[in-house]
Amino acid sequence: MTTADIALAELLNSRIRDVPDYPKPGVLFKDIAPLLADAEAFAALTRALAERATALGATKVVGLEARGFVLAAPAAFAAGLGFVPIRKQGKLPGEVFRRSYELEYGEAVLEVQCDAFAPGERVLVVDDVLATGGTIGASLDLVKEAGAELAGVVVLMELGFLDGRTRLSEHLGGAPLETLVTL
Repeated sequence: MTTADIALAELLNSRIRDVPDYPKPGVLFKDIAPLLADAEAFAALTRALAERATALGATKVVGLEARGFVLAAPAAFAAGLGFVPIRKQGKLPGEVFRRSYELEYGEAVLEVQCDAFAPGERVLVVDDVLATGGTIGASLDLVKEAGAELAGVVVLMELGFLDGRTRLSEHLGGAPLETLVTL
């Protein structure tokens, strides 16, 4: 890790607030609202994500509903790339590819529009957090099903103790998985 990477991680982490017992007792929620409200931190995050998109040769940036949208869309703009949302079931018009995945207490479904990518486009997937890997894993499968090539994945923060990185290895197909802050 470079000095610049360490400084960025420290800046971002200093703007992430811990909210105990949210959304249920025993959970320590990582709130990124203070980071987004801080112009310096949000700009630094946007630049870092845009730089990764460019370095990885991405042609589009994908954001995962909902907080991934807030990070991926400005990064795509800053890199001069298009943005594609991956949304919860029933939120996108037209034909979609869908993928179900396991949650801690049930199952959820994600969708991407069938025409979101031209064949062979290189996609950077961006999200706010890597926890158990279910959401990102389903998204990576959708990107491939829609005909795009995975350039990489960048997440703002990784909850390393939940081992999501290991669960994602089969979905990555050799593409890099990068985190800006590890908790």
